[in-house]
Amino acid sequence: MLYAVPCRPESLPAVTPQALSLAWDAARAAATAEAWGPRRSLQFTDGPVLALADADAACWAEAVDRSVGLTHLAGLSLCLRLLALVELLGRARWMAGLYAIDSDGIELHPALLAAAANLPLDGAARFDERGMKRLLSQRIAGAGGAAEE
Repeated sequence: MLYAVPCRPESLPAVTPQALSLAWDAARAAATAEAWGPRRSLQFTDGPVLALADADAACWAEAVDRSVGLTHLAGLSLCLRLLALVELLGRARWMAGLYAIDSDGIELHPALLAAAANLPLDGAARFDERGMKRLLSQRIAGAGGAAEE
């Protein structure tokens, strides 16, 4: 399946933290049910072609497609933010305190969900690690300061 995306990854819209959390839950349920989806490719205007050929990425994309659809920018943004968050959690060890994994799944810190919902993706549809760290430190420091008042 090929999707023509009328913008670059950096221009995809923000999503809500709640939508990202629901997409995570839907993707996890799809993976548990082994509801593997088809391979998909995204052709960005004046930008890269992104292939979602990995079985896990295809499964998670299928879950987002079934829940909100991938035929509009909001759904594509939600899918790519979900995949970018998974990728970042796998490489950024400093994020370990922002999520907890147990037999029921994963619990993501609200500040992490908010940051992933709002931080722009880069040209490769990933999150910039330094940008994420900066945004999270601002959000967590802001929340801590508000709690102390």
